[in-house]
Amino acid sequence: MPHTLDADAVRTWCGLALDALGRARADIDAINVYPVADGDTGTNLYLTVESAARAVDAAFDGHATSVAASRPTLADVVRAMAHGALIGARGNSGTILAQLLRGMADVLADGTPDGGPGAGTPGGNPGADEADGLRRALRRAVDLAYLAVAHPVEGTVLTVAVAAAESAERATGGVAKVARAAYEGARTALQATPGQLDVLARAGVVDAGGYGLVTVLGGLAQALSGEAPAALAPARPGRDAPASPGTGGQDLAGCSADGAPDGGPAFEVIYLLEAGDTAVTALRERLDALGDSLVVVGGEGLWNVHVHVDDAGAAVEAGIQAGRPYRIRITHFGGAAVRKAGSGGPDCPSPSIVLPDQSGAQGPTGGPRAERAPRAVVAVVPGDGLAALCAEAGATAVATRPGEPPASGELVDAVRRARAREVVLLPNDTELHHTAAAAAAEARAEGVRVAVIPTRSAVQGIAALAVHEPGRSFDEDVVAMTSAAGATRYAELAVAERQSWTMAGVCQAGDVLGMIDGDVAVIGSELAATAETVLDRMLASGGEMVTLVLGAGLPDEVAERLERHVREGHFAVDTVVYRGGQPTAPLIIGIE
Repeated sequence: MPHTLDADAVRTWCGLALDALGRARADIDAINVYPVADGDTGTNLYLTVESAARAVDAAFDGHATSVAASRPTLADVVRAMAHGALIGARGNSGTILAQLLRGMADVLADGTPDGGPGAGTPGGNPGADEADGLRRALRRAVDLAYLAVAHPVEGTVLTVAVAAAESAERATGGVAKVARAAYEGARTALQATPGQLDVLARAGVVDAGGYGLVTVLGGLAQALSGEAPAALAPARPGRDAPASPGTGGQDLAGCSADGAPDGGPAFEVIYLLEAGDTAVTALRERLDALGDSLVVVGGEGLWNVHVHVDDAGAAVEAGIQAGRPYRIRITHFGGAAVRKAGSGGPDCPSPSIVLPDQSGAQGPTGGPRAERAPRAVVAVVPGDGLAALCAEAGATAVATRPGEPPASGELVDAVRRARAREVVLLPNDTELHHTAAAAAAEARAEGVRVAVIPTRSAVQGIAALAVHEPGRSFDEDVVAMTSAAGATRYAELAVAERQSWTMAGVCQAGDVLGMIDGDVAVIGSELAATAETVLDRMLASGGEMVTLVLGAGLPDEVAERLERHVREGHFAVDTVVYRGGQPTAPLIIGIE
């Protein structure tokens, strides 16, 4: 039966959309040919909605634990949803989706179309006001999205969003019917995108970002009507439509020598920015001159900036001049292409990695499947020493190679080698979270119960592994391991390869960088002294145990000096040292 557009409905919508994007992620990644054929649109949309859903859950949890134990209003929840999407937006399509959600929140947070008390507030008048509010919310979403994109292109997610808003405006009836009309309009528009954008027509696919938006709108329609919408089955390369020769459907003939698809810019730069409206206006002009695919979303002092450029440093510098950029992410399209390379050659990405079909009656080598153990842990680690440490603790280790993070297929193979009915997967790297999620989904399809703990560093994985107890129930074990990982702050020491801007200022080639929880916090000239500064900063907020993981070639004298520093300056704090052997980071630090 139809439901009211209230806080609970928004929470349900987020959950349904996230679940649907999780199922569709591989399909969306596979048809991602515009604006860059890098095969990550589905993943980026999933991570964006995941951040929105977490923010909504936090809004509910915050009210539940308050003194009054109240429930959040519709305004509380839609604002949380928009903020969560903004700070977690990934990629071009994820950034545009965040702006669409912000536009909807602008209207829904005001309640009724007149701006008075609405369905989400006491004394409101649901029904017609709700339906009209949703119509206006979808129109506002489109207007803001077009303003955020420097050079809108038809045949993309923007076109699909327009169709959704126009269909909603023509619809009659309650809010559930309006939501269903928006979904159906978007679905129809999606199928027309190959006729609007040549790159889609050549590849024989619909727009990946538009497919993701239709999936999100399907979640909204289901949340309000209680009925799942009709399944969406867009064309995929090599299956429903003719593919370009040698590319599996993606038109990659234009890959440049440095790996940038279609000869376009080599880098994707994304960052959050604290800045005023005037500064952001100037920033848009500067970034527009530097590259393409420019999208700047947000408002009220907080923005999410996305652009494709050849000079990543200039894009970050522009942000520094406009305000305070942070959570800076720079992706080299050529590097991504090499990681995904298949038969298309070393400089061009293959459209997707297709895992071989596995019979349930055979093991990984084709022979009879061995008896499964009750539970196992699979951990991704950056060095042979850490791999040996994990093996001693009974875990299956997946060792990474410099510049070559493992693909989801390698993680699935590790899960199979573990031969367990239940598996805890520790990615130990933020960049591997979506890869681990994809591997978990594949393993679940083979009958293995898999939980991914979102560890961001090897030291968080060590902390989780230390409390692993197979004798507990699976859920209790996962909760304990997640708690241990979450209570562990991490830092990494690295040597700068070139001059660049960082959160701690400008570094020069050869400087030692102390990165705390992923951000550069300290710049020094000598590794041990920089590590001491990092330890002092981290321990200033408390800690009981310091873990030092030594990289390949790091002298024992450095570890002894740091142990002594902790012992003399931080009483009652223990230190444990492991020789991890990682080739990239000279030192990894964990604080529990």
